[in-house]
Amino acid sequence: MSNPYQSPPYQKEEQKPAETVDDLMLRDDETESDSEDRSRAASSVRDIASRIPESLSAIGRDISRTIERAISAKDDYVVAVKITPAAQEKVEQLVQAGIFRNRAEAAGFLVEEGIKTQSALFERVQQKLAEIERLRAELRGMVNEKPS
Repeated sequence: MSNPYQSPPYQKEEQKPAETVDDLMLRDDETESDSEDRSRAASSVRDIASRIPESLSAIGRDISRTIERAISAKDDYVVAVKITPAAQEKVEQLVQAGIFRNRAEAAGFLVEEGIKTQSALFERVQQKLAEIERLRAELRGMVNEKPS
């Protein structure tokens, strides 16, 4: 017995032809000014629709660039730092001048330059760290020694 809610597979459903509407046709109750408004709106819609593929392509390129930057930034470290208003102003100036794309790059540059400028300080710090490590190793050796 057949299901009354299902049409048999050998019967094709009748499809009504779609009514075509010409943008340039005037209806009887439409004035010429209404027609011009419709024409401008239709033209605007067509312009927007024609830009969609270009916009989607641009979005795809932006996503690709973002992913590439994220992958290439694997060697970079993100550090949150507090800086004075004067330092913030200087960082902003570097960005506004177009020297750096953003504050993070400008701040990173300034940190690197500060490290170069203070190289003598970092040499002394490295010596002290080596001395501290030597003392720690000596203390570990004392703890691991068995009493005689």
